[in-house]
Amino acid sequence: MTARPRAYTPPPPPRARPDDVDPFDRQRTASRDLPDPEPLVRNLTCGVLEVLAGVREVDQLARWLAEDAYRVLLTRANLATRARSARGVPAARPVHTVLSTRVTSPADSVVEAVVVVAGPARTRAVAIRLEGWDRRWRATSLALL
Repeated sequence: MTARPRAYTPPPPPRARPDDVDPFDRQRTASRDLPDPEPLVRNLTCGVLEVLAGVREVDQLARWLAEDAYRVLLTRANLATRARSARGVPAARPVHTVLSTRVTSPADSVVEAVVVVAGPARTRAVAIRLEGWDRRWRATSLALL
């Protein structure tokens, strides 16, 4: 009886070690190495409302937005622009008052915040999730309620 040759199976790839980390990839940053997120949350909320009102470009907020959040905001801004155009309403700077800000941290380098904003017509809430990447906060999710 002759033994059948076994098929070649390559060895598993080596496990990544800390010294194998590419310094040019995005790096997670611990909360202790990041600034206070509350000013960013308030300013980002005002910026988002200005984008939707048509008086600010989405590109001006790109630095603080992750790619998915940027795309969602861009789509919503385009829809708002079309709606204003269909009604014949010009873009006007919104007048809002921040009523409250609530910031919580469910995990290290993650912040979830809700900002309640009062405008002339209605009161709205903006929910933002920030994550610490490359030694700064970036919004990975935005929801305007």
